[in-house]
Amino acid sequence: MRAPFGARVTTAVSLRGPLCVGIDPHPGLLEAWGLPVDPGGLERFALTCVEAFAADLAVLKPQSAFFEAHGSRGVAVLERVIAEARSAGALVIVDAKRGDIGSTMAAYAGAYLSDGSPLAGDAVTLSPYLGFGSLEPALDLAGKTGRGVFVLALTSNKEGATVQRAINPDGATVAQLIVDEAAARNAGASPLGPVGLVIGATVGRTGLDLTKLNGTILAPGFGAQGGTVGDLSRVFGDALRHVLPSTSRDVLRYGPNVKTLREAAIRVRDRLAVHH
Repeated sequence: MRAPFGARVTTAVSLRGPLCVGIDPHPGLLEAWGLPVDPGGLERFALTCVEAFAADLAVLKPQSAFFEAHGSRGVAVLERVIAEARSAGALVIVDAKRGDIGSTMAAYAGAYLSDGSPLAGDAVTLSPYLGFGSLEPALDLAGKTGRGVFVLALTSNKEGATVQRAINPDGATVAQLIVDEAAARNAGASPLGPVGLVIGATVGRTGLDLTKLNGTILAPGFGAQGGTVGDLSRVFGDALRHVLPSTSRDVLRYGPNVKTLREAAIRVRDRLAVHH
């Protein structure tokens, strides 16, 4: 039995720092690296990232959509990225943002959270906007297999605010209700529970009460999307110690040279560690 996700991510961050690097094989990045936009170029890009980052960083986050865009060969590359990154000691969050109901949600949970599935990393991102309770199959399976989930709470895209910042009759925002649901499932876990949140690094003052979360926060948007170390302090306050700032383009633009990529990531990691 593996240790629970909350314990593993706490240990990984203490040993390797708080940075999460996204492996986002965007066609524009493949072209910038001089690679063809096809499964072969995808594979070279993604495995170069694994070679550059997996031995030194706590968390890698492959974005599933960019692999799926290449069909079955692309998904096979994603499976290899997950396996090789984990073998090198990094935790892997599969950024798939799945959300559905009933047997379909159970099938997604099986794909990303079950032992023996080639798509199962250490955690997966989920969307709760069919109701937080619809995620129960994934939450249950994550608990049984020692994996984690990261639930979208307050994202940095402008369209998200109409739903996430909407006020319920009791006066709480939808985002706060998601925080509270996650906190309830993490209650009593030590050092942290398995249910994390996704909160954008560029959302500004959130108005969220994170004091009872007892979980990890994934903060995309750090770096190229404008999020700074100062923003992280303003957005998360005392919860900053549980935040995984996530960057992709800000580091990936230094490819395709492995040494240059690794050095860029370590610079960002070490800058964050001073403030974490």
